[in-house]
Amino acid sequence: MLMRAVLLVLLGVTGLTGLTGSTNASAAAADVAAIAQYKGADRTQRLIDGAKKEGELLTYSSLEASDLAALNNAFEQKYGIKVKTWRAASDSILQRTLQEAKAGRFDVDAVDASTPILEALHREKLLVPVQSPYLADMLPQTVPAHHEWVGSRLNVFVQAYNTKLVKKEDLPQSYYDLLDPKWKGKLSVEATDDDWFATLVKALGEKKGLQLFHDIKAGNGLSVRKGHTLLTKMVTSGEVPFALAVYNFTATQLRDSGAPMEWYAISPAIARANGLGITARAPHPYAALLYYDFIISDDGQQILLKRGFMPSSTKIATPFSKMPLKVVDPAQMLDDGDKWTRLYDQIVVKGN
Repeated sequence: MLMRAVLLVLLGVTGLTGLTGSTNASAAAADVAAIAQYKGADRTQRLIDGAKKEGELLTYSSLEASDLAALNNAFEQKYGIKVKTWRAASDSILQRTLQEAKAGRFDVDAVDASTPILEALHREKLLVPVQSPYLADMLPQTVPAHHEWVGSRLNVFVQAYNTKLVKKEDLPQSYYDLLDPKWKGKLSVEATDDDWFATLVKALGEKKGLQLFHDIKAGNGLSVRKGHTLLTKMVTSGEVPFALAVYNFTATQLRDSGAPMEWYAISPAIARANGLGITARAPHPYAALLYYDFIISDDGQQILLKRGFMPSSTKIATPFSKMPLKVVDPAQMLDDGDKWTRLYDQIVVKGN
């Protein structure tokens, strides 16, 4: 329940100085903004020239170490700019960034995290709007109107099933098919997927969607597991015949390793974006913006695809390219997160 964690962090770090400090601080922020919003034909060359003078950048990232290394090594080889990284969970990244800003410390150049974290940093005025030519290639749902972050990749929630226990021809083709008594005792969900639940229910029509999950829980039951990786592994072991929502990349990795499982997506597919924002007081703005462009360019997006992620670029073909896709709205979840956490807990986790 990431939204609740975000709100707790925001409540715990109050009194941010943000960008309202000295004249020098305001000037530094203005310089970063001017670089970030430059759209001239020589933009890339300006970034390269400036980045070479800076020589490095610092990112805070929630990516796994191997995935991060693949991206950073490719960037360093292409431009000769060193990428320093502090890795942590998204909520820890939010907490550290807010605490450092409150203390007037601005070391980090770019933040790579889940989009609710990035949206929270936007609301605290700690990110800068970016005008990158590569934004035109991104899925519209991954580029907010304020342009202070971009969703560079999507974690798509898919349905996974054990191929020894569930026949392909018996698979549900809609969520309403899960009301069939043949699914009694076979269904499972993850304990913290309130954002998946909220986005799906709203896509189905809130009243109908809430009633549907109430009826599925009452009629066939929904076992609840903590952790998407655990839930996916329980599908492979057969303990869970059918999981309603696991991450596509984890399911793909386990399937490709030879496990008796497969995944598919009931329409509409629901996705949660992770992405990147540039800090408003970035000490290495040229290098940070060059890195930002690299991640959402064909180079970075292809690396993400090869690592099993769904890139956000519409130029990259994926299994979801021709499928209706609903992306979790982080702004709406920050505003209404308590409501959906409560409903998910009442209807799905605890049930009747």
